[in-house]
Amino acid sequence: MEIGIGAPVSGAWAGPDELARFGALAEELGYTSLWTFQRLLAPADGGGDPVYRSVLDPLLSLTYLASHTSRARLGVALVNLPFVSPTHLAKQASTLDVLSRGRLDLGLGIGWSPIEFIASNATTERRGARTVEFVAAMRALWSETPARFDGEFYTIPASRMEPKPVQRPGPPILLGGVVPAALERAGRIADGWMSRSGTVLADIAGDVATVRDAAERAGRDPDAVRIISRGVVRYDPSGAGTPDPDGKRLRLSGSAEQIREDAAWLAEQGVTELFYDLNWDPRIGDPAADRTGAVERAEEILRALRP
Repeated sequence: MEIGIGAPVSGAWAGPDELARFGALAEELGYTSLWTFQRLLAPADGGGDPVYRSVLDPLLSLTYLASHTSRARLGVALVNLPFVSPTHLAKQASTLDVLSRGRLDLGLGIGWSPIEFIASNATTERRGARTVEFVAAMRALWSETPARFDGEFYTIPASRMEPKPVQRPGPPILLGGVVPAALERAGRIADGWMSRSGTVLADIAGDVATVRDAAERAGRDPDAVRIISRGVVRYDPSGAGTPDPDGKRLRLSGSAEQIREDAAWLAEQGVTELFYDLNWDPRIGDPAADRTGAVERAEEILRALRP
């Protein structure tokens, strides 16, 4: 199983020096990928999860990382597609794929934040159907010359988009989602499925089965569909870990040895790629945390969990 990390994009450890430093360190330690995520707005009252209060733009952060790394895959988990047009995102993704020499993984989600939908003038209606068209429109722009798309929601007149991505026919598209319809859609049309921060890892085998069953019904090779897990790490060298509602230790909590064992267990459940996302550690991803302490803790965890 491939092991990556969440890049420094949220909270106390997020900034240009940390992006460059941890990108280079990740490659040195053997991590195979770096991941960002999108959050446009946070509640005005300062509420909500601290990890969402101060977040760098995901694609700009990956572009910066592309100039400070040479081997690691660069993934975004996720861009919420209702807030952008497929044409605009296809151009950004193609450019980033060129600048990174073919290292981009493009994750897409359907969004959930009411304030972001309002501020983006986006709709929550028929998001599943829109997702299918969105993906098809981007792939047309990446692979066809001239490109043209006529759909219910998106229209692209006959035109050219150059340069094409380095990866052919385009960067891998990964879909998020938690309900059965979203899992099945990922299996039908995407290159992979991505779990979210709140996924109950103890139950992930069922999600994997849903994705792969849908791929097989669509005539695709189910084993070729990537399964990527965002690993919210709760590092505790004492080994006590973090209890779940039933009093059991949460997966990916505890000592480095316990977390490694959980990573191996996730591979047995069908996960093909795992990235340890330290942005969800309150001592790292909270903007109110001590910056020096956040950076020191992040480096300690990365070294302890090196592949």
